[in-house]
Amino acid sequence: MADSSDSSPMGFLWRHYEEVKEHWRSNFSFLDYYKKTLGRKEPLPKWTDADVEEFIASDPVYGPQLKAIRESRKYAIGGALLGAAHLGGVSLGYSKSPHGFVLATAFGALCGGIFGLEVAEHWGQLYKIDKQAANLRFLYWWEDKISGK
Repeated sequence: MADSSDSSPMGFLWRHYEEVKEHWRSNFSFLDYYKKTLGRKEPLPKWTDADVEEFIASDPVYGPQLKAIRESRKYAIGGALLGAAHLGGVSLGYSKSPHGFVLATAFGALCGGIFGLEVAEHWGQLYKIDKQAANLRFLYWWEDKISGK
């Protein structure tokens, strides 16, 4: 015989609630990796480029990965500048409104930046590395360095 909680409307709602809760827990499970750095009473101090270079030199596995991730920003910036200049220039030729020019330039920068990141992803073969693990390893290294371990 079926359980009485399964046949009642609240039993269905409760099961549905648990399924939805489990679904979102699995979707945001990557946040569990960051509990060590996000759940702090006081935030980590800011790091400099010299600190990042020290990590890159000290870690033979994640150092080159982090360096490649940091170099991919150049592609994104270049793509954003190119996209903004192109779409902004086109909008100046066709539209005489300043707000249209601003919106077109912003949209061009957004699309160009995303395209630049995709180019960097394939050019540097970043799809082969775990970017999250490299960034997280740097955060753990930085926390250990600050605490003196």
